Amino acid sequence: SIGAGGHFMADGQINGGAIRFVVDTGATTVALPASDAIRLRLDYKAGRRGVSQTAGGPTAIYFVRLDSVRVGGIEIQNVEAIVIEQGLDVPLLGNTFLNRMEMRRDGSTMTLTRRY
Repeated sequence: SIGAGGHFMADGQINGGAIRFVVDTGATTVALPASDAIRLRLDYKAGRRGVSQTAGGPTAIYFVRLDSVRVGGIEIQNVEAIVIEQGLDVPLLGNTFLNRMEMRRDGSTMTLTRRY
C-alpha cells in the first residue's frame, strides 16, 4: 500500500516479530531504527560497528544478519541489515531483500515475486 509521501509500505516480520517497512529501492540494505531492533530483541550491538553520514551528522550503525525477513508469503533467510542508532524513524525494506524480488508496479499497487 502507499503511505504518506507516496512511499510503498509493506507489513512484514523480522525473526517472527511484526514490522511495517517502507519499501526503499534506494537503500542498500534492510535498515532498522535502534528502537525497532530493541523491540524485536535483536542483539545488534554484537554486530560490527560503523558510522554513517546522515542529514543530522554522523551516527553509529551496526551491521547485523537477520535470521528471516518475511513480507506477505515471501520469506528470505539470513538477510544482511543495518541498525541505525539515530536519525532513522522507519524500517526500510532495502536491496538485501528487494534484490531477490521481481517488482511490478501497477498504479498504487506493487507486487513482489521471489526471483531465487
